[in-house]
Amino acid sequence: MVIDLERARRETPGCEHVLHFNNAGAALMPQPVLDATVAHLQLEARMGGYEAAKAAQEAVERTYDAAAALIACQRDEIAIVEHATRAWDLAFYSIPFGPGDRILTDVAAYASSFIAFLQVARKTGARVDVVPNDEHGQISIEALREAVDERVKLIAITHVPTNGGLVNPAAAVGEVARESGILYLLDACQSVGQLPVDVGAIGCDMLSATGRKYLRGPRGTGFLYVRRGLVQELEPPFLDLHAAHWTARERFEIRPDARRFESWECNVAAKIGLGVALDYALGWGLDAIWARISALAQDLRARLEALPGVTLHDLGRERCGIVSFAVEGHEPEAVRRALSAQRINVSVSTQSSTLLDMEGRGLTDLVRASVHYYNSTQKVERFCATLENVKRLY
Repeated sequence: MVIDLERARRETPGCEHVLHFNNAGAALMPQPVLDATVAHLQLEARMGGYEAAKAAQEAVERTYDAAAALIACQRDEIAIVEHATRAWDLAFYSIPFGPGDRILTDVAAYASSFIAFLQVARKTGARVDVVPNDEHGQISIEALREAVDERVKLIAITHVPTNGGLVNPAAAVGEVARESGILYLLDACQSVGQLPVDVGAIGCDMLSATGRKYLRGPRGTGFLYVRRGLVQELEPPFLDLHAAHWTARERFEIRPDARRFESWECNVAAKIGLGVALDYALGWGLDAIWARISALAQDLRARLEALPGVTLHDLGRERCGIVSFAVEGHEPEAVRRALSAQRINVSVSTQSSTLLDMEGRGLTDLVRASVHYYNSTQKVERFCATLENVKRLY
């Protein structure tokens, strides 16, 4: 399937107002997602929150089916939670670490993940070891194999980092994890919705994803995948009456599926909106979405490289829709503000978000432009022309 650009832009109200190259931050919602989310809020206002949730149960349950279809798993392996960081935390903090246990991660690890590694290491005596990159700037599979020993309890990497443009070889990491019998947690918050993700092909045991980025769902939504054979071995860091059943004064039973990682209270409207966003992505097809994003990003990189004073800072053998660059003589935040004044949205990646990667490359912060399938070649041209003017005027 080829993306119908005219339809995609027509169904994206924000396209009338901004040139949005901040999809790795939060993408523009399509009209069907907006309609579904608002409609449920209106239903709550008319009939009450509990009653509206019961009336919308079919739509709520559809979200699990859609998430499972998107990443090729079973619906009982999906938990719907508030966001990707919460999903990742729920999985990570359910793993019992002890003195001497090792956690292997990548140079591109996101701050929230690495802070969690350090916290658990301090509390338990576990150790965090960073696997170096290969010559392409992605995690070295050879170095990963060499790092594996009987003390490694978890391999946790970032599929698509917050900046740098690379797509880490997640399936190759999965091969190492399976061969060694090591748990594998994949942070897929920037990849799910941008490119095809098949948890069976990747070989991860757990995966975290968000709704607001490339899936184009509401903010405050995300989901967690936990492999069926693993679910009952993991006890979530906290429980409630949804995650577990109180069976007697001194006993409770944790539910047997991935919903043990959920809480009873949730934003039902956003949950429904996430389901519609998942179905919307499935309707376009992830292969078609990925092909268009890749082409747009390649075009953007080529045009930026042609601009004097602009330096790209992307890595990896395979590169995604996130394009990171610097403009000589201009602070990234100043560039962001100048573009915003022209109704162009980008983001700034700071060193503290990916400390190991940025320090290793001698970088402090970068401009991050991230494209999506509803962006056009003409908008890429306008972006680069505006950036050239910004360089001259500021």
